Amino acid sequence: MKEFYSNGKLLLTGEYAVLDGARCLALPTVFGQTMTIAALEEAKLNWTSEDYDQQIWFRESVPMATFNTAQNSFDTDASLKEKLIGILVEAKRLNPDFMTDSKGYEVRTTLSFSKDWGLGTSSTLVNNIAEWAGISPYDLLRSTFGGSGYDIACARHNSAITYQLQNEMPMVQEVTFAPPFTDSLFFVYLNRKQDSREGIMRYRQRQVDKKAVVKALSAITDEILLCKKLSSFEHLLDEHERILSEALALPTVKASHFEDYKGSIKSLGAWGGDFVLATGNTTDQNYFKNRGYDTIVPFSKMIK
Repeated sequence: MKEFYSNGKLLLTGEYAVLDGARCLALPTVFGQTMTIAALEEAKLNWTSEDYDQQIWFRESVPMATFNTAQNSFDTDASLKEKLIGILVEAKRLNPDFMTDSKGYEVRTTLSFSKDWGLGTSSTLVNNIAEWAGISPYDLLRSTFGGSGYDIACARHNSAITYQLQNEMPMVQEVTFAPPFTDSLFFVYLNRKQDSREGIMRYRQRQVDKKAVVKALSAITDEILLCKKLSSFEHLLDEHERILSEALALPTVKASHFEDYKGSIKSLGAWGGDFVLATGNTTDQNYFKNRGYDTIVPFSKMIK
């Protein structure tokens, strides 16, 4: 039996501008996805996907011949079965020897987080399949879901990283992000999963000075890594939100939902859903609970 594991991800700085070369700060999470592969004597692929609570959310059996005859035209709007076949067909194109060491396979994937949380159900899967196939996960991501690839970098690194695209090549550097005020940081789930493609499209269509946005957000990334005071950190978060709010022509999450909250609130990755980062103490968390946001994870329980 083979086993692979990939970390989940959160993007603290950069957001959509990472696609234009902004240097972002990305954080691998303690939550991730495990994939186990066992050989089968039958010529078929049996696939089972479990959520964090062992509930099966996807199960399918596919003849192995499918992966030799299917033409890959990956569609992010396709069914789960078609997307899975598309990823495996593309992996086999990148490595023709992939899935040739057995007649068939029994594969099980298990998330340690809710698939609705937006921590990287797809990116952890792509990285695990790439590891199994012995191919570049960035190449596999590029030919399937697309995106900047920061989530793949988080899947493979066990510390905070800076991530930047230079000439479309990922530049990854492990960094230390352990400011003395982490006890005042927590993550709040907004009770909805956001489609990052919508935000990317909006960002792409906006006629703003992208070079200026990239420069400003990259500078904030560098300053955050040097930050020792919570007040300075909050100022940088607020400035980051202001810059992207103008670039996207959208209100910040604090302005639209939590205007009277005394601390800072920052969107992470796709604006409008998934998790936000908030500053405050344990008592401040009641502000969100009283408004129906019950999934609150302290920094130390979320970030590796």
